[in-house]
Amino acid sequence: MRTTPALRATALAATATVLLPLAACSDDSGGADQGGPSVASTASPTTTPKDLSSQKLDWKRCSAPDNAQGGGTAPSPLPGGTAWECSFMDVPLDYGAPDGRTIELALVRARAKDQDRRLGSLVFNFGGPGASGVATLPAFGTAYDALRTRYDVVSFDPRGVGRSAGVRCSDDKALDARYEMDGTPDNAKEQKAFVDDQKSFVADCEKNSGKELPYVGTTNAARDMDLLRSVLGDDKLNYFGISYGTELGGVYAHLFPEKVGRAVLDAVVDPTEDAEQSALGQAEGFQLALDNFTADCAKRDDCKLPGTTAQEVQDWIADLLEKLETKPVPGLGERELTQTQATTGIASALYSKETWPLLEQGLDEADGKNGGLLLALADSLNGRTEGGHYDNSSAANTAISCADSKQRFTVEQTKAALPAFRKASPVFGDYLGWGLLSCTGWPVAGTWDTPDVSAPGAAPILVIGNTGDPATPYAGAKAMAAELGEGVGVELTYKGEGHGAYNGGSTCVQKAVDGYLLDGKVPAPGTVCD
Repeated sequence: MRTTPALRATALAATATVLLPLAACSDDSGGADQGGPSVASTASPTTTPKDLSSQKLDWKRCSAPDNAQGGGTAPSPLPGGTAWECSFMDVPLDYGAPDGRTIELALVRARAKDQDRRLGSLVFNFGGPGASGVATLPAFGTAYDALRTRYDVVSFDPRGVGRSAGVRCSDDKALDARYEMDGTPDNAKEQKAFVDDQKSFVADCEKNSGKELPYVGTTNAARDMDLLRSVLGDDKLNYFGISYGTELGGVYAHLFPEKVGRAVLDAVVDPTEDAEQSALGQAEGFQLALDNFTADCAKRDDCKLPGTTAQEVQDWIADLLEKLETKPVPGLGERELTQTQATTGIASALYSKETWPLLEQGLDEADGKNGGLLLALADSLNGRTEGGHYDNSSAANTAISCADSKQRFTVEQTKAALPAFRKASPVFGDYLGWGLLSCTGWPVAGTWDTPDVSAPGAAPILVIGNTGDPATPYAGAKAMAAELGEGVGVELTYKGEGHGAYNGGSTCVQKAVDGYLLDGKVPAPGTVCD
């Protein structure tokens, strides 16, 4: 099956830390530190050069996204005829040396519909880290149309992402091989291949983007957002962060509490967990989503998958994955569906209940020796276009995560952790457990154990947790609200499925968010939406 634009857009918005063991690294840390000698700049915010603070943005009609942003066509005008506009903003590469080299950040916006009641700009970050905001916001533009009544909706490619000095690592051919290989090594030969591939990927990143790697971390991205706020002409930053974007928003609030305007954090990363806890939580989250999917399948007479109970359906899925380890099936073109690609495809479809039918169909077809649909689902999450090109989301994900986190696991530590991961999820445990090696050997040492998101004195920040979220488990919202501080973090619970809440179909959630962002009405702490 060809990857549809809707599926590609879903993957862009749904990316989350530690999802892809071969490409992602935990934002958090703990355990042994075996990083390289270089350390990303951690200098306190300095005065930005006047010529950068006063720069004028040259907004023009957007061109088509380039390969690093995922490719495709230029965004169509919104209903009513409003065109998407794009520009670039200069920022210091190193805020510790603000008069030195600058890089360009790619920006996108659509103007507010009601200019007389315009509140300013509303800046979005869609997560990853590694998602291109310039590509993603237009893809989801109509979903945020209510917010555009009073805001210019704005997004950007964070540093290291897309067209913002995008990190470059391995080429398309090498990435195809990387995602096809066994991501859950069972013996010495497979383990050596896995570790060697990790070393090769890191070497490619250092060779192609070594000068930028120390400066792509979240702290610098938060400083970029404050410069963007100033250049856009806003006294306060109005912000909508999703998934990793919640961590970026929390770090911004910590650095610039007096500049926080109306902010929403949806699909919340837990800022208190170390790497192992975070990855284990994600294993549990995806297992919960799989439990819900298989329970739904088992109770339906028309389900294509065998089994009369959720456990029977899951056992059948596990058997299928075991078969694929030794006998891949035809996928797309000359490419085969391997066990690792199938697991990635399953994870991709669990991000939203809307893609459960695709997961059911893909599993059924894979059992019939047609792996095309599951491979397409995996491609959507890995950032591979139907033309065979990869965006830079996996490279950016690793670079940003490893610039942030001090955590570096050894093979021995990883193997010792695997039993807990298998207990958390028979399907995803090994897959996520081996992902603990993602930052091992990285040439830049990380900057924190866990991010500081305390923001005393900041305006209220609405923090939304989804009880069925597979990628950022529900408990993260409560932890984020507590860490932001009393009177700042305001928690709202959504009893739903999928990654994120605002676009989950709940009128209650949308009314709460719109009411805060548009009218300044802060929901009561502890509000629950079904």
